[in-house]
Amino acid sequence: MKKKEVIVLKFGGSSVANPEKIKYVAERVKSFADMGYKPVVVVSAPGDTTDDLIKEAAGISANPHVREMDMLLATGEQKTIALLAMALWDMGQKVVSFTGHQLEIITDGNFSNARIKSVSSAKLVEALKKGFVAVVAGFQGISLKGEITTLGRGGSDLTAIAIASVLNARCKIFTDVEGIFTANPKVYARAKKIDIISYDEMLEMASAGAGVMQARAVELAKNRNVSFEVACTFSRKKGTIICGEDKLLEKLVVRSVTEDRDQAKINVSGVPDRPGIAADIFEALSDKNICVDMIIQSSAKSSPESGTPVNDISFTVKRSELNRARKILGAVRKKMRLRDILVKENIAKVSIVGSGMKTHSGVAARLFRVLAKNKINIEMISTSEIKISCVIDEKNTAKAVKVIAKEFKL
Repeated sequence: MKKKEVIVLKFGGSSVANPEKIKYVAERVKSFADMGYKPVVVVSAPGDTTDDLIKEAAGISANPHVREMDMLLATGEQKTIALLAMALWDMGQKVVSFTGHQLEIITDGNFSNARIKSVSSAKLVEALKKGFVAVVAGFQGISLKGEITTLGRGGSDLTAIAIASVLNARCKIFTDVEGIFTANPKVYARAKKIDIISYDEMLEMASAGAGVMQARAVELAKNRNVSFEVACTFSRKKGTIICGEDKLLEKLVVRSVTEDRDQAKINVSGVPDRPGIAADIFEALSDKNICVDMIIQSSAKSSPESGTPVNDISFTVKRSELNRARKILGAVRKKMRLRDILVKENIAKVSIVGSGMKTHSGVAARLFRVLAKNKINIEMISTSEIKISCVIDEKNTAKAVKVIAKEFKL
């Protein structure tokens, strides 16, 4: 350790769920300060506070205004920073807390899913120079128009990585698990902890449903070359290091299997077979910040009504965004005179990830074969250099994870 090295420590909601846990986190933070580090601590809202606030809002309004939702949700982290700071003061540790607004975490104006434009380091540097521990509210920022914004689910990870990048600091993400595993241990009990993993692999895992890290945070870490560790708050064991691929000693063919049950499939039929129509459909969704994942377009066939060539387009969205997507597509259907929009909710996505796929053949065949042997039908497939994803019936998710993990010795 360098003398007086700055370190960013992020603690998730499960780590600060009640007063006892907050006091424990305070002890861990103070231990870093006592070792000579200069800690900057980023925290989430306690436990299920964010979900509880969303439920409260739903009890007031069926369609709460997005600005007011961000105003409400930002209070969860503000509660944590105050309580943690109080605990540290009681331990004799000088500490100062900051909201995203006070720290000048500047974002765009996209309420509920804002993107960070810049982070000012001035107040942090000043506090650390004076011997204070800095405690920062994760998940929130302020737009150029002065509006409080939130960074989306898992946004405290993004806050921590952004701060580590501007301070050129090490970063440790503390959560309720001991690191990144080859599979969800709750589904596959024999899953193993991964010691070191590349940004690209972690990014693919996060986007494929691994809930330990927010995908945007991993993307920022890769872009800013911020190596970080994911470890357990309540354990002193080493966690998983996420870093550049050049630091990996061995590139495994398949490193992990993930599952994502927050998925829904939308089929748009009777799409005219001419340039620009698909762009119009997906632009309507992207304009409302709805992310589309897997896409399949059928070959053109004649419309039974007009005789002109038409396509069917199927794609997946987050199930949590399905109602918004339906509303948008309903308007698109009328405008473009599309035939029908069908929805299937009881699906899930299972994916395998591994940087070694780039140089090994036959991985896809093994994946498809093991699913077929276990009578698990594949509805959609998408691939990248280091990931293969399959949409399957949700009821087969746990079975699929187990047989894939066994097939690839995970």
